[in-house]
Amino acid sequence: MQALKLLDKARLTGIHYKILIIGSLIYMLTAMNVMLIGSVVTPIITEWGLDKALRGPIFSIGFLGMFVGAIVFGRVADIIGRRPTLIIVILIEAIFTALHALATDLNTLYLLRFLAGVGLGAALPQPGIYVSEYTPKEYRGRFLGLVETSWVYGALLALIFPYVIIPNYGWRAAFVVGLLPLLLLPFVIRYMPESIRYLLKKGRREEAKRILNSIGFETATIEIEELETRYKIWDLFSRRYISRTILLAILWMSLVYTYYAIFLWLPTIYATSFGMSILKSLFWTLVVTLFQIPGYYSATFLLDRIGRKRVLTIYLVLAGIASLLMSISTSLQWFQIWTAAISFFNLGAWAGLYTYTPELYPTEIRGVASGFAASMGRIAGIISPIVTAMLYTSYGLLGPYALTAAVHVLAGISVILLGIETMRKSLEELE
Repeated sequence: MQALKLLDKARLTGIHYKILIIGSLIYMLTAMNVMLIGSVVTPIITEWGLDKALRGPIFSIGFLGMFVGAIVFGRVADIIGRRPTLIIVILIEAIFTALHALATDLNTLYLLRFLAGVGLGAALPQPGIYVSEYTPKEYRGRFLGLVETSWVYGALLALIFPYVIIPNYGWRAAFVVGLLPLLLLPFVIRYMPESIRYLLKKGRREEAKRILNSIGFETATIEIEELETRYKIWDLFSRRYISRTILLAILWMSLVYTYYAIFLWLPTIYATSFGMSILKSLFWTLVVTLFQIPGYYSATFLLDRIGRKRVLTIYLVLAGIASLLMSISTSLQWFQIWTAAISFFNLGAWAGLYTYTPELYPTEIRGVASGFAASMGRIAGIISPIVTAMLYTSYGLLGPYALTAAVHVLAGISVILLGIETMRKSLEELE
């Protein structure tokens, strides 16, 4: 049997679970570092006496860095490999997030936010690429969905740590938790082998054979094929892949825009629209965030049962309906109910998108393609805080969240029109 067919048809073993667990922890702690600024920005603005409108630019400069990191390191992963790239980006995101604690003025904060963003934007696609290239096709949707599910635990940590640390030690100490991803480096080095698909595309057959032996596959009866490199970066825009590239750009931009328009701003909305203290606004944001957990798991459960297209379409449209109802809420109770519904369906759609993205492209360009798709999301991330601030200032809840409703629904329609089904197909079949 050929090595790639073996990977696709293998039974689940320890190596699959190790890659899943480590990839999920990386994604979780990266999510924590992405969302940490949302919990800490109000104390920074208060201490430095800054205009509250600067929340938007502070958020946006981080997304600019994430845009750069996603594109650059997506390509780096296709050149030097998944494993060394993962190690590099973990170092960048952790160190520069922690260095926020030393910021003394707005310009320094902008610089550190950008540099941390480079690492964060680079790190987010990597676990999905890794898991997609090792997991048997029957379980790929479930495993990739589980990796994406770990985002919610990172988002919760980004609320819990500041909630505990800021009253006792101040906002600077809250950024020190940004170093936590460094604890995963020994496990990456020890337990995450280089991608077999990547090695075969690079002609490194003996290295691929050694890794297969080391993780429990008997290579005496396996054909270690040398795979011809057939795809280049510009194939993203070729006739074969252009509809996939357009679809992923739409989906990443839509989900990044809507997610940050809602969840980065929740503490601020609770404080300004409903008169809550900083700690109370963090608490209620944490409560609403908890609804992401069943949203993620329900979608993950369905990915290998009803398919990626149906999951994405259903969850996006329902998130759009909930967004519209949230935008016209007249009481705190209804605002929380519809925000919880958005939390459920928006994050369920994320599980579908994170699974879908690495499946749509060949191994040679999977890293750069995933990075490009994510970078399109970062453009939306740059725009989202600024647009949300302008619309919220001018129109209250209706302005920004009627827009998120429309974005959700249009994204769902784009899946129907442009999407292909990838459920239970090998990555090579999908080429």
